[in-house]
Amino acid sequence: MQYHLNGYTFGDPSVAAAAPEHIRKDAELPETVDVLVVGTGPAGAVLTAQLAQYPELSVATVDRRGEPLARGHADGVACRTVEMFEAFGLADTLVREALWVNETAFWSVENPGDGITRTGLVQDVADGLSEFPHVIVNQARMQELLFDVAAKSPSRFEVDYGWQYVSQTIDESEEHPVEVTLEATAQEHAETTRTLRAKYVVGCDGARSAVRESVGRQLHGDVQNHAWGVMDVLLVTDFPDIRKKAVISSDAGSIILIPREGGYLVRLYVDLGAVPEGDTEFRKRITVEQVTQSANKILDPYSIEVREVAWWSIYEVGQRIADGFDNLNDDERADRQPRIFIAGDACHTHSAKAGQGMNVSMQDTFNLGWKLGAVLSGQAKPELLHTYSEERKVTAQELIDYDIRWSKMVGSRDADQPVTPDEVEEQFVRGGQFTAGLATRYTPDFSTLTGPDTHQDLAAGFEIGTRFHSSPVIRVADAKPLQLGHVHRADGRWRVYLFADTTGLTEGSAVATWCERMSTDTASAIKRFTPEGADTDSVFDVYAVTRQSHTDVDINAVPKLVQPAKGKFALTDYEKVFSAEKTNGSLLGNIPGLEATQDMYDLREIDRNRGAVVIVRPDQYIGHVLPLDEFAAFDEYFATYLVEAKQAVQL
Repeated sequence: MQYHLNGYTFGDPSVAAAAPEHIRKDAELPETVDVLVVGTGPAGAVLTAQLAQYPELSVATVDRRGEPLARGHADGVACRTVEMFEAFGLADTLVREALWVNETAFWSVENPGDGITRTGLVQDVADGLSEFPHVIVNQARMQELLFDVAAKSPSRFEVDYGWQYVSQTIDESEEHPVEVTLEATAQEHAETTRTLRAKYVVGCDGARSAVRESVGRQLHGDVQNHAWGVMDVLLVTDFPDIRKKAVISSDAGSIILIPREGGYLVRLYVDLGAVPEGDTEFRKRITVEQVTQSANKILDPYSIEVREVAWWSIYEVGQRIADGFDNLNDDERADRQPRIFIAGDACHTHSAKAGQGMNVSMQDTFNLGWKLGAVLSGQAKPELLHTYSEERKVTAQELIDYDIRWSKMVGSRDADQPVTPDEVEEQFVRGGQFTAGLATRYTPDFSTLTGPDTHQDLAAGFEIGTRFHSSPVIRVADAKPLQLGHVHRADGRWRVYLFADTTGLTEGSAVATWCERMSTDTASAIKRFTPEGADTDSVFDVYAVTRQSHTDVDINAVPKLVQPAKGKFALTDYEKVFSAEKTNGSLLGNIPGLEATQDMYDLREIDRNRGAVVIVRPDQYIGHVLPLDEFAAFDEYFATYLVEAKQAVQL
């Protein structure tokens, strides 16, 4: 963590200096904002935290609830989501508090009448997928952590609870085109309304989204008329895998068991069978005692005795996706920019059994947040906002398709052809990359932010369109072992990694030549798109990785682009140069997750002789891979959406 750049400070370094122009002086909603975020679920929390990194922007986040969420709802946190939390500086807290899902047990009936037995035990996340584990943390705690980031940001953003979204009108002749009507939900303020004008609105307000309805979008798909009871409970049991994730199947139904954080709490998803078609009162008739009875029938010969119910609910399996993720139809995109977006459950719903709802919702707004920030700050063209819908609709459909397959596997007693225990376990293993949140790939077929794979062979392990897969490295200046991906911050900057060829980093090397050209040529993307007077790395955060041992690198001979002078005192940033050397226990100080028996060039299949340039988007996805001597393609990639600094105007 870096601080003291513009002078010595004391106290908690995670609390940034305030931006007074956006600090609210009273409890009233502002009259105008750059972005109105509707809903404080996972998607709304990530978006608020992301936009809080832009102190020049004004943001209001509203929720119809009167107070923050306290319990229940989602709990599974995929590896990819933990990687995202690292960009907000939250991963350490998350993995410390969470339950780690290390193994998944499979139970079923092998001999009729004998009850369930364990039929399989599988490592939950395959080796090498991520440096982070799959963890379990209450959704309420996830949201609390993200809103704490927003509160500590220069913008000091806070949530306005007790306001629900009613309607909006759009007038492009206005500086803030979207006029929104909000209504108070607290009884003492019943029927009180407020209007607020915004440049953009993002509906993160759940499956019954008022924002979605206001722009005429609809969810399409199927409801399977199959009910599940979910309950978070403190219990006593003789079931031996009570502290492991478990998939349990018997003639009486299925259970997905999720041990919760804290060592005692357990979540049970209990199969309640088919719901009679048209039976709208089914949910109201079911009691938590009935859910417990069903669980005990499925668990036979084991049993549970519930001592306390922290939260419970009934839901029916269904997979639906919205017909659009913003307010524009395809034939309108050439001449207009979207003003209203929907994210998370507002645009895709599914069962909870794949553990992807909260995770994919957060990735929706992690995708959208930096794009809104770039456009509003004048760094990018408004056309960039079209890429949100084109990228996330494909990802959402992949989630729906996977959830349909998995739901049939674990809730199949009503099916014509029930699956076998072996088929359930095989499907779980096959879907491992998906459930870890790592299957998303933005291909050039549907994402204009993804470059062609012409030079993919230079870094085969960094597949264009996928998330940047971190690896252990040694920071040259202080010999600190760390994960290279952890230099990513959720600050809207592009990361550019220069992997050195055989010539290293010294004068005359390919890396030095690349840095010299980008620093001096007025046609280079870095010169064109970095604002005058701003720090060199304010838009493009450039790093160098060398095959040399960290002890062999002459720190005074490193190109200045990867060792820039920054801040009002022109202090040198020494934290941008790394060695890809193999590591060992003594150097690592036994830091978990940093063991490297291969250097990064081997792990990520980087061409050791030619090196590579790897461009990584602000949301941690790889945009392009290029040779160290290919300058025009680098410049052209950014020219598509970025605005030249001399032309940039904050919207």
